[in-house]
Amino acid sequence: MDDRRLGEFLRARRARVRPEDVGLPDAGRRRVPGLRREELALLAGVGVSYYTRLEQGQAHNASPEVLDAIARVLGLDAHGRAHLDHLSGPARRPGPRAGAGPERVLPATRELLGAVGEVPALVVGRRADVLAWNGPGHALLAGHLDPASPDRQDDRPNLARLLFLDPHGRDLYVDRRRKARAMVSNLRHVAGRCPGDARLAALIGELSIGSPEFAALWADHRVHPCEGDVYELRHPVVGSLTVTQQNLPLPRSPGQSLVLVTAAADSASQHALTLLAQARRRHPVASPAPGPAARA
Repeated sequence: MDDRRLGEFLRARRARVRPEDVGLPDAGRRRVPGLRREELALLAGVGVSYYTRLEQGQAHNASPEVLDAIARVLGLDAHGRAHLDHLSGPARRPGPRAGAGPERVLPATRELLGAVGEVPALVVGRRADVLAWNGPGHALLAGHLDPASPDRQDDRPNLARLLFLDPHGRDLYVDRRRKARAMVSNLRHVAGRCPGDARLAALIGELSIGSPEFAALWADHRVHPCEGDVYELRHPVVGSLTVTQQNLPLPRSPGQSLVLVTAAADSASQHALTLLAQARRRHPVASPAPGPAARA
């Protein structure tokens, strides 16, 4: 059991539940936001002293029934419930060992990346490292970086660094707050399943120090894997466009995803993607040294 992280998660989620959300009267001004420990324990049907010890890391081997009851009161969705289960017993679940090395892209994955043609596409690792991309994917999301950088294991772009520490990445998404929440929620999801990943821990520490926005979102303890969404982009070359980003897990490479970016057929956004691909072919990108904000 990861006692410290379990306690942090429970306290953060408890603070987000208002008394009226669970049928309790609002007793006026509260010293802390959200439910009190004794209120949550009562609603979950567990002893107050036991729940207190659970938050303090002094109680172990919580049963699935107890975790289900706590998750119900906290309003956790399936991803949050699974995260709670991982935090309460990660020793039973294999995860990357501490100091796990850089991820590698299988030849079959590179073939798949090449087969999508002019559709912007990236292969992304569990830590949000860009392991490979095609030309349109590079031009759309990080055209200011060296296109060969994903091939250098110690110099790979990282989507979280781009979003929080790189000026281009910060300006790319119109609703960057929503994109930032999705990114941090996914990193929380990964961290719960990979408690021994030292590289991931180092990335989270770097982002927490370098970005107050990331630090605040990380403290919120939202948990959700990146599966895809629709975003409006503000691209420096082709202007505004609306795209759908879809993350397709790669079964032969656990933790890796193929990210595809598409736009509605015959829309202005699809035409913008086509123009971007044409511009890339006419004017190949030079290979400047990437800045530290994008390095993996």
